[in-house]
Amino acid sequence: MNKEKTNQASANAQEDKENQNIGQESEECLTEDIDSIDHLQRLREEIEEHKSKAEDYYTQMQRLKAEFDNFRKRTQKEKEDTARYASEKVIHSLLPVLDNFERAIVSSQKNNDFEALSQGVEMIERMFLKVLEDEGLKIIETVGQEFDPNLHEALLKEESDQPENMILEEFQKGYYLKDKVIRPSRVKVSG
Repeated sequence: MNKEKTNQASANAQEDKENQNIGQESEECLTEDIDSIDHLQRLREEIEEHKSKAEDYYTQMQRLKAEFDNFRKRTQKEKEDTARYASEKVIHSLLPVLDNFERAIVSSQKNNDFEALSQGVEMIERMFLKVLEDEGLKIIETVGQEFDPNLHEALLKEESDQPENMILEEFQKGYYLKDKVIRPSRVKVSG
């Protein structure tokens, strides 16, 4: 019986040892599970943080897109207004010339004075040219100048005692606008 008790005690000790090992393994598994749960919780928090940042970036992008669309529309409107009213300054400068034309017409109808009308028209022409010169218009020099196909258009060629390709007569004035020829002079050239 002693042997049985010894075997029983040995079996109980073995069982206690196994239970202790199972307890340690369970404790280790529980610790690992808690660590895994903590890790999952941290991952969820990181996901929420990244999701929040993504939403903030999306909101900022939408706001910037709206601002850019408004800027583009405003710029387009300003561009259209600039094109629409680009000639406003020149037209405003020409209004006194128009006023003087009206005065000259009224005056010539009342007085029938050709000399006064002629002087009035010459004065208006000077005013008109002054306004255009202030905007950058320049007359192309012709008579006595050498013919330049970039500046002049030859309508006639005539034998002359002048050297060849000299401008003899101007039929229509030519003009520069700043540095660009906007209309060549129409001329007669020596041949």
